[in-house]
Amino acid sequence: MVEKANLGVAGLDDITSGGLTRSRLFLLEGSPGTGKTTIATQFLRAGAAAGERSLYITLSETEDELRSGAESHGWTFDGIDIFELVPPESLLDEEQQQSLLYSSDLELGETTRRIFEAFEKTNPQRVVLDSLSEIRLLAQSSLRYRRQILALKHYFARSGVTVLMLDDLSSEANDRTMHSVAHGVIRLEELSPEYGSERRRLRVIKYRGQRYRGGHHDFVIDTGGVRVFPRLVSAEHKTDFKRDVLESQSAGLNALLGGGVERGSSTLILGPSGTGKSLLTLTFIAGALARGEHAAMFVFDEELGLLFERAKGVGLDLQEMVDSKRLLIEQVDAAERTPGELSEKVRRCVEHNGAKTVVIDSLNGYQASMPEEQALVLHMHELLQYLNRQGASTFLTVAQHGLVGDMKAPVDLTYLADTVILLRYFEAMGRVRRAISVIKKRTGAHEDTIREYRIDKRGITLGEPLMEFQGVLRGVPTLVGEATKLLEVETA
Repeated sequence: MVEKANLGVAGLDDITSGGLTRSRLFLLEGSPGTGKTTIATQFLRAGAAAGERSLYITLSETEDELRSGAESHGWTFDGIDIFELVPPESLLDEEQQQSLLYSSDLELGETTRRIFEAFEKTNPQRVVLDSLSEIRLLAQSSLRYRRQILALKHYFARSGVTVLMLDDLSSEANDRTMHSVAHGVIRLEELSPEYGSERRRLRVIKYRGQRYRGGHHDFVIDTGGVRVFPRLVSAEHKTDFKRDVLESQSAGLNALLGGGVERGSSTLILGPSGTGKSLLTLTFIAGALARGEHAAMFVFDEELGLLFERAKGVGLDLQEMVDSKRLLIEQVDAAERTPGELSEKVRRCVEHNGAKTVVIDSLNGYQASMPEEQALVLHMHELLQYLNRQGASTFLTVAQHGLVGDMKAPVDLTYLADTVILLRYFEAMGRVRRAISVIKKRTGAHEDTIREYRIDKRGITLGEPLMEFQGVLRGVPTLVGEATKLLEVETA
């Protein structure tokens, strides 16, 4: 079993299968502002907490700047030695700088000697060297830079120390010297969307002799340090559960669905704005809580206060459900929350809070947090597969563009969902009415009829099948019989 030095960064140890192999040299690279110093500090703090001697060698930041940055996270450098490497006073003297004896050779040699002195004085088990750009500038050529890095690597290897070197990528784009020398390479990236806050992600480019979780992983820098959200792989989370049929709080809806929806399945609710998609999902949440289960709802598009008031209008007290600790409702700002962070939140609700019903309202808002449509499809595939394998029933809403006639969804996820419920407006007898139909259900039989429905203080009421109309789904139906089975208009 290879011994690892944990990084002390939530999620990153999982990606690297336990941390960094001891007595090896690793590279953490990224442009300025991506969080290299924060991760390096967490790495040393984790070592100090385990009773290991730790050393931070800084060539770019002052000790005061490092301590100030740590204080912003509520940290101290207790148990960590800081060696601030600055040019000796003789090298700062103008006359010495102008003499023939002052050269990059002298600076590089002096820098290396002082690094070794600081190391031997402390004899640490973990070392951070920040940053390689300073050594690269002193070396002046790729050959001398590579030789210098190899010299440092062999020196540290003989001492059995785990080294994390930082690089701010200030050199030429094709300089990969450290990639071939280092045992492992982690790259940090910062993305700047046209609107919203910056997005950060990381990727393990290389890790010799070690399996790791590949691909990009979102991360954030919060007060308290860096938190990484490992990319969700649904195949790693399979569980056993009974696939029983779950009912909603509406008898008519249960009948339309052939009894209800199966546990561990996903349901997509499609329809134009205002057809009641959100309120429809609340009937399934109410059904879950009536069974004594927990539920979670992630709202992208609607202010929670308004949602709570609308729910009261159909006889559901969401505040009471939240106060009972069995329902978690969270407002999600798509401009601020990364997809990886949301996946982590969903996982926490399922694995730690025991949520068996999960609602995402809506995928239109969720798509806003994704860089492109294809990424949304792949991301939702993994998320739905994960939830299904955990025995959680998932309900997704998608607002289609338009009100009547031909309508299009911003992204087609109907093939991913196990059940698809379609909501429509239609015109009849001088009024705008609503129709509901189940157009797909993988897990069993369902009605193939189109029914009118109404949402009022009694909840959702479904009418008889609209047999006397043709073209209901187009929005402007043709009456082919007598409209005797339409729901009566409610009077005040």
